[in-house]
Amino acid sequence: MDHCLLLQLLYRKLKCPITLRLIRKWLRAPILINGKLTQRKKGVPQGSPLSPLLSNIMLHELDKELEKQGLKYVRYADDFSIYAKNKSTARKTGNAVFLFLKNKLKLPINREKSGLRKPVQFEILGHKFVPTYEKGTKGKYQLVVSDRSWKNLKQNLKTITRKTTPASIAERIARLKEVGKGWVNYFRMASIHGKLKDLDSWVRNRLRYCIWHNWKKLERKRKNLIRLGVDHRHAYQWSRTRKGGWAVAQSPILITTITLERLRKRGYEPMLEHYLKVSPQLNEPLYTRPVRTVV
Repeated sequence: MDHCLLLQLLYRKLKCPITLRLIRKWLRAPILINGKLTQRKKGVPQGSPLSPLLSNIMLHELDKELEKQGLKYVRYADDFSIYAKNKSTARKTGNAVFLFLKNKLKLPINREKSGLRKPVQFEILGHKFVPTYEKGTKGKYQLVVSDRSWKNLKQNLKTITRKTTPASIAERIARLKEVGKGWVNYFRMASIHGKLKDLDSWVRNRLRYCIWHNWKKLERKRKNLIRLGVDHRHAYQWSRTRKGGWAVAQSPILITTITLERLRKRGYEPMLEHYLKVSPQLNEPLYTRPVRTVV
């Protein structure tokens, strides 16, 4: 990133000489290379909250250029993608953007990460595209969540609902609500109805497994099953079962006793229910609904 160009862009909006002087000193802070301090002439020091802010200020010029040309694009910091209807238009747009970044903003482009791709061949910000698989909709795609994002979410939920984690059921449910709402709010634009339904069922079984593990002793299990409405004969049989904890959590022993309604009373909210509340394509009127497909 060219320091002179960046400071010129800052000066358009920021007239305070003291602030500009501090930013200039910060940009020119020396960098340690092979044990020696070297003067920095280009680039921005990494690891500071000021770094992405300055990147956004620089690339705001790119945003204005793309909007001027009427292009559809998505940008987050220095990661962006531009959408075109056909390959020739995409190639022409890519060359124009490359020249704009090189000549006007003096920014290099990573050729390995850049290129022309079909919607199903790339991911951005945890999202990807898949075909709609509907009759008469050839060449259209829907937005979904990438496999890596699903894997990271499941790993976080698995950590929260691990039976050996030292936490009460109330603490686990509060943490699940926090993580689930944040994740769903971020991916609310994607089509994730079916996967969320399966994931919620898996999380509830994990919670039942934690509860069964916390009861520990056989007599305590019997008494708690009776409190949940099981008759004495079945409570005795189920408390002495030889099934493992995970098998019990998925069996009628706990599914019919620790029901979804009982978990709701403890504060549990399925991620699917929150998704149905915040998903734009499910809550906006048709005439205000934005297009969710890439052609």
